[in-house]
Amino acid sequence: MAITLYEAKVGMADKVDQQIVDMFRRSSQLLDGMVFDNVIAPGTGGSTLTYGYIQLKTPATAAVRAVGAEYTPGEAKREKKTTGAVIMGGAFQVDRVLQNTAGAADEVAFQAEQKIKATANFFHNMVINGDSDEGGFDGLKKLLTGTANELTSEVSLATSAQLDENYNAFLDEMDAFLAALDGTPSMLLMNTGMLIKLRSIARRAGYYERTRDDFGNFVETYAGIPMVDMGKFFDGTETADVIPTEEGKTAIYAVCLGLDGFHGISPQGDGVISCYLPDLSAPGAVKTGEVELVAGVALKNTMKAAVLKDIAIGA
Repeated sequence: MAITLYEAKVGMADKVDQQIVDMFRRSSQLLDGMVFDNVIAPGTGGSTLTYGYIQLKTPATAAVRAVGAEYTPGEAKREKKTTGAVIMGGAFQVDRVLQNTAGAADEVAFQAEQKIKATANFFHNMVINGDSDEGGFDGLKKLLTGTANELTSEVSLATSAQLDENYNAFLDEMDAFLAALDGTPSMLLMNTGMLIKLRSIARRAGYYERTRDDFGNFVETYAGIPMVDMGKFFDGTETADVIPTEEGKTAIYAVCLGLDGFHGISPQGDGVISCYLPDLSAPGAVKTGEVELVAGVALKNTMKAAVLKDIAIGA
């Protein structure tokens, strides 16, 4: 069974829970568009949050044969894999006096919204950089390493002059990059610096459009494909781009969202997201609230995601 965050919201009776889900959707275009396979059942697979699946690694081929000759055998290759959902989120505390004297500035709502944004950014970071060996789930960087859909750019866009001179060559690279996918990608994931460069290229080529989504947020597209800024991730010490720029080079990830491609995983039911707001009428001066997202990702078909790396965009 598959569920989106919008569908999860519809199944919730509590209006506050629905608003929390909408905050997640507003904070993350990726989360809003992602399909979750909500079939993880507690107590199965050796772990309460383990998800097993079959990944298509190499598709089948077809060919022409001569009369009296045989086809050269060739089989589609698939592999059993497992991944897991992780519990993401955090807690916040509010003093009842601060809340009661906040006036129009609702402290609980403010802290909950900030925790939601932090959790969405944490999920973004896991989607790109996650590693199951470090207690999370494997992200796209690891899933695509060594595959045929890991492409390398040879074009520099580091300066305005280079962008003017090389944008046609980069369009050719983008064509090859997108052609590596089985189908049209649902999203192009990148950092802010890459988005600025790709926006400029899309304008020059007549590929750029900008619309608004249901929340009033701008959605920018390259040839009809949404360009998604994956934002920054704060690890408690420093803030850095989810998709880094290292030595002036960065990457673009393309994903085809769906249960046959790249999708989310979550426990059974509609409890992908949970929020526990403090009861200010209960005894105790300091109240605690919590926001939680239980999710992971799976790549069912390696042809449904790709990365174009080492794109020179400057510092």
